[in-house]
Amino acid sequence: MDNELILRKTAEDNKELLQDPHAVMEMAMHFQQLFMMYESAVKQITTKFEILEDEFASKHQRNPIATISSRIKEPLSIAEKLQRKGLSVTIDNMVGKLYDIAGIRITCPFISDVYHVAHMLLQQDDITLIEIKDYIKEQKPSGYRSLHVIVKVGVYFSDEKREIPVEIQIRTIAMDFWASLEHQLHYKKDYTMPTNVKEELKACADTIHATDLRMQELAKNLPDFVERDSMEP
Repeated sequence: MDNELILRKTAEDNKELLQDPHAVMEMAMHFQQLFMMYESAVKQITTKFEILEDEFASKHQRNPIATISSRIKEPLSIAEKLQRKGLSVTIDNMVGKLYDIAGIRITCPFISDVYHVAHMLLQQDDITLIEIKDYIKEQKPSGYRSLHVIVKVGVYFSDEKREIPVEIQIRTIAMDFWASLEHQLHYKKDYTMPTNVKEELKACADTIHATDLRMQELAKNLPDFVERDSMEP
């Protein structure tokens, strides 16, 4: 079955599901439970980063973490992504097939800090690594750079423990500046960006990366500077 047929069949299944009031009510309850689980996972990992912040504030002269933010995908975005993948909108598919429902973004002053922060998190024994996507070493064609670390964290509830996936994006302040403005230019999903604008954005990204590298060299003079340039031990 080709992709078009799969998408059409998925859309029909989902349309049929939404026409059943009982199924809609059950799905809404499942969404509520699911979001509680993901919010709990985000809180747990965010707390880990906040503890690292507190430690660096008390023991060191500089902090490799500049900001921490988080988000949970909206139900409509989750459903749309499942449909794009040719999957029915079910809780099993949400948990088992999508790893970016819960997201945390960390910004760091320097490139070395990005890898240092990721390394500190992955050393914790209740964190399980699923995947690393290093878009700093291998940037996207658009010029986007960031380190994406997908992990699972065990969350304890009253009657069970669940392993919840969370995507963590770690990037420098400069990379985040570019990504935030690039996102503004893509605010319409059906907007096709002109080629000259794409080229200019890529050139800006390259300039920002060159500046990041220069700042990294200057940072070697700072106290408590940990020089890491990858996720390798």
